[in-house]
Amino acid sequence: MTFRTTNLKSVLFAAALTLASSSFSVAQQVPSPKDVYGFRVGDDYKLADYAQIEDYLTKLDQASDRVKKIEIGETVLGRKMYLLFISTEANLAQLDKWKNISTKLARATVDDAEAVQLSQEGKAIVWIDGGMHSTELAHGQMTSELAYTLATSETAEMQKIRENVITLLMPVMNPDGLDIVVDWYRKNMGTPYETSRPPILYHYYMGHDNNRDWFMNNMPETYNVTKILYNEWYPQIVYNHHQSSPAWTKISIPPYADPVNPKIHPAVTAGVSEVGSAMSKRFSLENMPGAIADNFYTMFWNGGGRTVPYYHNMIGILTETGHTTPTPRFYDPEKLPKTVAGGTPTDGTDIMYPDPWKGGESHFRDAVDYMLTATWATLDLAADRKENYLYNIYKMGKSAIDKGTTEGLYAYIIDKNQWDAFESVNLINVLLRGGVEVEQATKDFTVNDKKYEKGSFVIYTGQAFRPYLMDLMEKQNYPTRFQYPGGPPDTPYDLAGWTLPLQMGIEVDRVAEPFKAPTEKVSGLVGYYEGSVNRSGSFGYALNVNTNASVAATNKILKAGGTAYKAMTGFKAGKVDFPAGSFVVSGDKALMESLANEYGLEFTGLMAKPEVQLTKIHLPKVGLYKSWVANMDEGWTRFVMDEYAFDMDTLHDADIKTKDLSKYDAIIIPSQRPKSILHGHSVLDMPEKFTGGIGLDGSMALSTYVKNGGTLITFDEASDFVIEQFGLPLRDAVEGADSKNFFIPGSLIRTGIDTKNPLAFGMKDTVAVSFNRSRAFVIDKQSKTGEGGKEDIKDAPAPDVKVIATYAAKNLLMSGWAMGEERYIAKKPAMVEAKYGKGSCILFAFRPQFRGQPRGTYKLIFNAIYQGASE
Repeated sequence: MTFRTTNLKSVLFAAALTLASSSFSVAQQVPSPKDVYGFRVGDDYKLADYAQIEDYLTKLDQASDRVKKIEIGETVLGRKMYLLFISTEANLAQLDKWKNISTKLARATVDDAEAVQLSQEGKAIVWIDGGMHSTELAHGQMTSELAYTLATSETAEMQKIRENVITLLMPVMNPDGLDIVVDWYRKNMGTPYETSRPPILYHYYMGHDNNRDWFMNNMPETYNVTKILYNEWYPQIVYNHHQSSPAWTKISIPPYADPVNPKIHPAVTAGVSEVGSAMSKRFSLENMPGAIADNFYTMFWNGGGRTVPYYHNMIGILTETGHTTPTPRFYDPEKLPKTVAGGTPTDGTDIMYPDPWKGGESHFRDAVDYMLTATWATLDLAADRKENYLYNIYKMGKSAIDKGTTEGLYAYIIDKNQWDAFESVNLINVLLRGGVEVEQATKDFTVNDKKYEKGSFVIYTGQAFRPYLMDLMEKQNYPTRFQYPGGPPDTPYDLAGWTLPLQMGIEVDRVAEPFKAPTEKVSGLVGYYEGSVNRSGSFGYALNVNTNASVAATNKILKAGGTAYKAMTGFKAGKVDFPAGSFVVSGDKALMESLANEYGLEFTGLMAKPEVQLTKIHLPKVGLYKSWVANMDEGWTRFVMDEYAFDMDTLHDADIKTKDLSKYDAIIIPSQRPKSILHGHSVLDMPEKFTGGIGLDGSMALSTYVKNGGTLITFDEASDFVIEQFGLPLRDAVEGADSKNFFIPGSLIRTGIDTKNPLAFGMKDTVAVSFNRSRAFVIDKQSKTGEGGKEDIKDAPAPDVKVIATYAAKNLLMSGWAMGEERYIAKKPAMVEAKYGKGSCILFAFRPQFRGQPRGTYKLIFNAIYQGASE
């Protein structure tokens, strides 16, 4: 017996040595990030750029059978985006199997018995990403070490994770931005500006709003990821790494703050808290203090990388980790505040902050370690409870399907006949990108005595992603909340209202009772309705102004050397009625046929000049002001200008002061604080090249431009700048209003439009405008003189100000949360044209292009530009 026992021990010891030797050999063969970068991830003053990260990911993929790298698309600027699959060799050999199981369970296309069986058989799918917000530098670096450790570590925990989890790792969500910020840091290292942020947006169009684009999917980076999440792999957990945590803390973790959107399944909310609990316990056991929960981030808003998953029955996780820069910092323990994050005590008595950080040295590597630890906690939980997570997503999906016949709303129908059919198709594609199931009519049909044409869309609410569908289609009712009784309102995280049909101007019919219609399921994105070039057009072709697509088509025709006119009144061509503002274009017919197919447009031939006043327009030359204070509203404006094929120049501060502005048909100043426009960055904050705003010289140059006949267009806050600097007879009706009395944090507000004014051609008479702590105008009776000066004149003539848009008299709130709206903004102007010398200032009190969402107000911008381009 002794001999046999000893022999068994020897065999086991030899096997262990073999395994250890094999593991050591594998680890040696697989390069670490340090082997490629020349430094350890998280070292002080060290950053890898995207070329280095690409190089490392390729070498890791080539060296390890536990890693599979794929390309999922390109960025706006053409960099490649990569996704890593990390698991066991055997699991990676069967990726299609695990994806198929995940799809069936997430879509709830199986019965209970099969769901149980698939949950036992399948693998948990967990998405982890870094590098979304590029000025938050640690997570875009950390993911390289995460991938290496997960692929090579032979601890029991890592083996368990690899066996039970398919990890989808997105190393860098914003490659363009990573290079911008790394380059800026390297150039300014050792200077007073070492920890400053770049003076440009770190996403070409969106900047920080790349985490605000997750239901619109305007950008390729967003959609590249959305395809994986909601149309291919359906992870049960989606984990976004961010920075930074509240001051004097190390990391912000779940659970999150109130309120919760009632459309989210409560099991999602519980699952989020479960992940947060696992993180908190792990930090405590590993002696890593400073993890705080219940901090600002709520579960109400839809549209973020962490929040959209909630509406897909997925557990969305956001952590915010401290120390965003490779530059170290010291926090003096003697200066530890008594509370952090708006009132959480630092003495260990708060259940959401039981292990406070007391200060001391803080390094970039600390952030990496906290991110890795939070990730291991998440993956370990997923590995332990993989059957539970797989079955739960099925149960939530099945519950959503059942509600389609039990909770009142059976379907949405989007009629083919719309004010702007182009945008109705865009709305459908927004839903399809987000994984919503859509049907399209194969024949005409009737529901509730209304006839719908073939091609109309039917969206049944009985589907797994019902919460997502209904949250985007229905009005938001954000709960009224205050910081304390009698105090100011409790500010929502991001927006309070975003209902897409309202923003996009689409009529949607809500049908409560079941019906039958001849439809087929849409696969992939849908094209626009069939366009055509009808009749010969010896004089040209008419385009209906009601559709936004007519603007893009007209601009492309003008760029190709064609001609264009705007009709000042409505007219008829054959049997087709064209409203005022419609375009009459001429040019290459092949181009028009191409545009008809591209946008689903009807070009109607004109045999003779219509008997209406036609105003000729040329291709507008637009100057877009771009401050060195990086401004997301500028980026979104630039996106819209590019999408609709305008000829545009960027105008920096020096350009405003020195360029010949007279060549611009219109100049746009996006929403930005007046002081920021005027003064820009201080020399204390930024290298001299990027300091100062347009200054008084720039203000005078803009004033001269308008006086000589130019068109100046301003959005939201920038309108205050022009009012102040030009002395316009206007003021902001809500300036100085106490938030206890007036508060609209990001909602849709009912607004009336003077559709007879050329600046409103193509608009509906009532629209939803995106009001984000915006303003309302009051037209002053007093006369003002000079740039910013005032002079009271008794019985002064009425100022030459035309009102284009007016906030409604009542029922202003269409979606979201509003307090005091009837007192402060009802019946007040929302868009005006103020004559100034020979030119015009066209002022918006809101942002008509906000995040590329309110398509129903785009034409107000386009008409303003075309007014400047009229001959």
